[in-house]
Amino acid sequence: FRMEENFTTKDSLTITHGFSAADFEQIKTYGISLAKIAEELALFESGIPKIALAKPALIDDGIVKLTTEEFQRFAELFDGKKGDLKLKKFVPASGAASRMFKFLNEFLNDFDHENETINAYINRKKDKNLPTFLAGIEKFPFYEEVKSKLKLLHDNYYAMEGHEKSYHFIKTMLASEHFDFANKPKGVLDFHKYHDHIATPVEEHLNECAFYAASNAVSHLHFTVSDHHEDLFQKIIDDIKQKVEDKSKTTLHVTYSHQDKSTDTIAVNTNNEPFRNENGQLVFRPGGHGALINNLNELDADVIFIKNIDNVIQNHIQEITLYKKGLAGILLDLQQQIFQILEAIAHQKIEETHIEKIIAFMQQSLSIDIVEGFYKYTIENKIEFIKEQLNRPIRVCGMVKNEGEPGGGPFWVRDVKGHLSLQIVESSQVDTHNPEQSQILAESTHFNPVDLVCATKNYQGTKFDLTQFIDHKTGFIVSKHKNGKELKAYELPGLWNGAMAKWITVFVEVPLVTFNPVKTVNDLLKPAHQPQ
Repeated sequence: FRMEENFTTKDSLTITHGFSAADFEQIKTYGISLAKIAEELALFESGIPKIALAKPALIDDGIVKLTTEEFQRFAELFDGKKGDLKLKKFVPASGAASRMFKFLNEFLNDFDHENETINAYINRKKDKNLPTFLAGIEKFPFYEEVKSKLKLLHDNYYAMEGHEKSYHFIKTMLASEHFDFANKPKGVLDFHKYHDHIATPVEEHLNECAFYAASNAVSHLHFTVSDHHEDLFQKIIDDIKQKVEDKSKTTLHVTYSHQDKSTDTIAVNTNNEPFRNENGQLVFRPGGHGALINNLNELDADVIFIKNIDNVIQNHIQEITLYKKGLAGILLDLQQQIFQILEAIAHQKIEETHIEKIIAFMQQSLSIDIVEGFYKYTIENKIEFIKEQLNRPIRVCGMVKNEGEPGGGPFWVRDVKGHLSLQIVESSQVDTHNPEQSQILAESTHFNPVDLVCATKNYQGTKFDLTQFIDHKTGFIVSKHKNGKELKAYELPGLWNGAMAKWITVFVEVPLVTFNPVKTVNDLLKPAHQPQ
């Protein structure tokens, strides 16, 4: 049957899309199933349905707001339990820093160095980013290193006009033969200047890990990296790990994983036909951070902290620690109550009189929607529903007040069966041409900073198969370019979006001090990334 199915899919791809024997050999090297390719090609034709927002998640309606004292109590709860737990921090760090330096690359490509001043370029392009970069240039942590290189490259450095120095500074920091910042991963770039050294995000994540993701003086940190960048990460780890361990009195274990090539997705042209490169080969693209659900699925830990590589801070580490531990304490408190219910079900100790209290907990503490007609169910069906809803991975997600940052936010979403659930939704998933949906999007008060604490084991201590909790209908179709030609790419359901859609989800407000991303190089000039 399997051979017949594969033949049918192969035959279909050959007839409808002109796949050749060479194409099938290429696909084989990726380890991608033909059924997966056929599904993706069908998605390009049909399109991906937009998310149906029911309402924004707000304080006391999907988002929990706690006092500092309450956070402290949950942090103490976590500290009291962590000695019996294996903790791990998971940091997606695969991407290059190209967007971080996008406006500087555009400047180098469009600036007429021979016939134009930088000020004339700024006025011509109405560029608001370049003046900020130039005004703060000496405050960047890499300033002295790039400047030293410039002096070696240009004998006349001291005779140069200011705008000439600025032009060559930018050119040198981005040149592939020199610093090549835009093509390196963010994790290995200079982010913070201390009195005795320069720190990268890798070092800052090691520091954070020792502060809040350690138990019994042992801490585990996992980076997802590109295979050709792992050596860059390892070099930094080799240089600074001992120093961080000595300072924190914590043993640090660092591991890596790569995005599996089998999660790459096929690209198409504007006519939804397979996109081919100059050699006539099919083009596959990484499936986006949603592919990392497979990497997360491989980790063995009781509590997993998830945080982006660029969301690090030079100051306020104690404050960051309080809120991370607080979120973990909330997770453990809820998990304990969930496990007690599931254990009672397993030992047949749930009676009709217990149901109302359990349902109240599910609705009020876990924001679980109870199906219509539930109270007409038999006791056996009620218990089966409760078990099915509670026997899932759990995530507690920090949410910050929306200050205009681009990205996803917390919403109540209605599925095709009419059931409500809490989800992190990107604006690109919403039909903004629909006035009602657009209004709900506009009423959102909070933003997703990617500040998650997760529990991925069941009440029996067995790991969940996280791939069973993905909403596969929530991927993204995006427009890209390759060699000057437009293409369309399919990105898998995002790691904290559709890839976790069927998890138990709790949103908790955390202060803005916990969210300090570096989306452009100019963000390094903000107070969170500058010496106090």
